[in-house]
Amino acid sequence: MKVRIKFTKEGPMKFVGHLDTMRYFQKALRRAGIPVAFSGGYSPHMIMSFAAPLGVGTTSLGEYFDMELREAMPTAEIEKRLNETMAEGIRVISARQVEEGKASKAMSLVAACDYRISFRPGRTPEIPLEEKVEEFISRPSILVMKKTKRSEKEVDIRPYIYEMKADGKGNIFLRLASASANYTKPELVMDRFLSFLGIEPEPFSYLTERLEVYADMDPEGVHKFVSLEALGEIVE
Repeated sequence: MKVRIKFTKEGPMKFVGHLDTMRYFQKALRRAGIPVAFSGGYSPHMIMSFAAPLGVGTTSLGEYFDMELREAMPTAEIEKRLNETMAEGIRVISARQVEEGKASKAMSLVAACDYRISFRPGRTPEIPLEEKVEEFISRPSILVMKKTKRSEKEVDIRPYIYEMKADGKGNIFLRLASASANYTKPELVMDRFLSFLGIEPEPFSYLTERLEVYADMDPEGVHKFVSLEALGEIVE
């Protein structure tokens, strides 16, 4: 049985890095008595795959990992057992069975992510954000300097900003490309937006929260984004 887990990462857990989060869930699965399948060979390991690693300091309401079980279980029972072992800041939202072959492809499925950006107290620009966001996103190109392993190069990130809007409460919503080939950091977009406003981006000016992770069911045509959770099914 192949299962996709959706979980939150909030509070102090936002400072736990990706590798330590993986180790945390490996231990949690053992404590919960979940019959996770192991690989073969001289160094067997749990068959798990995490989607879209989260940056340290970023909270999330929609993180995912896939795992393979040795035997079938009701998905509600998996949720219950895991939540009984969770530390503060992590909560399992759902468990869903996914088709054969999907569990090892969680990361390759990722095409886009939603984010909510909130400014820290005293850092919110004293201007009508709704109008400025519309003006910014209506530009035909948005050029930024993007670091590579060897140098920096100018990149147009406008095609990778699928949606951007202000909510009227001082927050900004972003839907950004998140595949390995076009991954776009929300901080990069926000820094460029602040520069567009004539504001020098300062470290720690805003807080970032990931809201959801999507697969693109029509990558060659009009984007059809579906949450990774929606690709699975409840098992009773």
